Amino acid sequence: MLASITWTALPGVQPPRRRAKGSTPKPRWRPQPALLYAQVGKQYQRRRLLCVSQRVVFGSWAGVKQVLASQGWHINTAFIERLHLTIRHQVAAVGRRVRTLCKSKGGLHYQLHLHQIYYNFCLPHVSLRVQITPPQPTTGRGSAKRWHLRTPAMAAGLTDRVWSLREVLLFRVPPWPQPEEL
Repeated sequence: MLASITWTALPGVQPPRRRAKGSTPKPRWRPQPALLYAQVGKQYQRRRLLCVSQRVVFGSWAGVKQVLASQGWHINTAFIERLHLTIRHQVAAVGRRVRTLCKSKGGLHYQLHLHQIYYNFCLPHVSLRVQITPPQPTTGRGSAKRWHLRTPAMAAGLTDRVWSLREVLLFRVPPWPQPEEL
């Protein structure tokens, strides 16, 4: 997989002043040196694809190709297009030609946060399932259970079970550590 997208502010990296007077510019955020990030650009004309361009934003071509080749992948838009389709199906305000619109930016953020929690904790993914050997017999006349379904949160080790939406909505989030007052 590509390096995690975490940003750090490099100490002492100040952009130059544009004028002699005025406030100093804020320090710039820089990505971690190990970050590899590539983009695919598509140009359309009258709903027809004209050309596809690829560029590396962070890292080098050799580094990106080496990481992708180890997985048997190449630079494409399939994963992000699949994610956008999933979000459009589950968040009404993001869909195309819908009647339900958000009244504010905050409402859209709430819907997207709920989608993210549902997607990661409540919705088992077929690609993450684990095969059970030997298959477990069922109590009825059905076929034996061959797969253990998992959610992305289970695959990441954050939980040990598939949550129901009721459990997610009733979960009491502990308060985060508050900064100490000086």
